[in-house]
Amino acid sequence: MSAMANVVVGLVALVHVYILVLEMFLWDTPTGLRVFGQTKEAAAASKVLAANQGLYNGFLAVGLMWGLSLGADGTDVKVFFLACVLVAGVYGALTASRRILFVQAIPAAIGLALVLLS
Repeated sequence: MSAMANVVVGLVALVHVYILVLEMFLWDTPTGLRVFGQTKEAAAASKVLAANQGLYNGFLAVGLMWGLSLGADGTDVKVFFLACVLVAGVYGALTASRRILFVQAIPAAIGLALVLLS
């Protein structure tokens, strides 16, 4: 169970690295526009906010990687950062896009359950 938990935590971390790249570097590119369903004008107006948001996603990814690097001693760190991802995902699903529930919140909830059960 512990190995499966760590795989899911790693996948959640990778998703957040991907989100960081999208929000910080690709926000106003064709890829970013397509992923976030925005116009060039809307993306240009919100580029700085998106970069800030991307940075926070990067902190979540680093926290999860830190928890993984600690091995068995990283359980509390993984629980904390997965809970942060879960809360952010639920909030994002309620306020921005329902898709965030499936991309962030549900994987974090699965990871959190697996970590707590291992």
